[in-house]
Amino acid sequence: MTVDRRESLRAFGAFVAGAGTAPSQPQSAGGPETGLLAPVLELVNATEFESMARLVLPPARYQSISGGHRRSFDKMTFRQRLMVYAMDLDLTTELFGYEMFAPIIVGPVANQGELHADGELGTARGAAAAKAIMVATSESSHPIDQIVSASGEPVWSQVYAESSRAGSDASRAVAAGCKALCVTIGVSADGAPIATNWDTVQQLTQAVNVPVIVKGIMSVGDARTALERGADGLVVSNHGGVVGGHSALPVDVLPAVADAVNGRVPILVDGSFRRGTDVLKGLALGATAVLVARPPMWGLAAYGAEGVQTVVEILQTELARNMAMSGRPTISMIDRELVRFDKW
Repeated sequence: MTVDRRESLRAFGAFVAGAGTAPSQPQSAGGPETGLLAPVLELVNATEFESMARLVLPPARYQSISGGHRRSFDKMTFRQRLMVYAMDLDLTTELFGYEMFAPIIVGPVANQGELHADGELGTARGAAAAKAIMVATSESSHPIDQIVSASGEPVWSQVYAESSRAGSDASRAVAAGCKALCVTIGVSADGAPIATNWDTVQQLTQAVNVPVIVKGIMSVGDARTALERGADGLVVSNHGGVVGGHSALPVDVLPAVADAVNGRVPILVDGSFRRGTDVLKGLALGATAVLVARPPMWGLAAYGAEGVQTVVEILQTELARNMAMSGRPTISMIDRELVRFDKW
């Protein structure tokens, strides 16, 4: 019997996603160790998918999506509220007029065709099956109109502020049906740190009729400048350590940015989110939603669309479970008092 996930949240305090269905056969990129893959539905957390991706990818490609810096998450614990009725869980989150099933978005990763033959089309199908928004990049392996067509959920497009193609990429994405534009600052399409041309950001905010979210905010000053230039939202991100290294992770600067913005626009965050507890910490520190990029790519590499779906649903399940355990059964009840920083 297949149990509706939203009803499972209300009735049991956890997801039962696709219960009773038989595991499908893995559809991987076809590495020499493909036969060693575990059935996708037997994996119980996102990090297990990283091990599966390692089996099917060439070492250099695996290294590009592996790892993560955990110290900032590991120093946080929760102050739980006891005696709170938590059976009617609801992860619903409104963002730019769209009601998301949960505040978890599949973040942008370039050239996904190098991970799996289906590339971004598999990611679009998997994210949609998990009721999640996907962010496609201008450096995708498939045209943006095909990616949008493959998804049953909103697709956003990422463009690079410093690219000479930024304007045409943005126009093409909006014409294809993308519901928001994610403008990346501080890094080029090939991953090199560069200075931000804020004039380009402002031109893009004025040129399209969809929300423009500036990605790459790592200071209060940049947050304020982005708002001055017309940003409709912000993503606190250091582009995987490309900007500023790993001395300060996005979740470290998130509270200060959230305080400075003070609710004027939604704030998103990415960077080493691997567990539902990580997502809960990000929400408590001021994020409206969290972008996860590498974990869905582990799922894509090893299992195609089904791997993406399963990774996202695992994170949704873990978030729901920890919201209930913390006495915050709805998104609106998550506050900064939930998080305690361990001085050690």
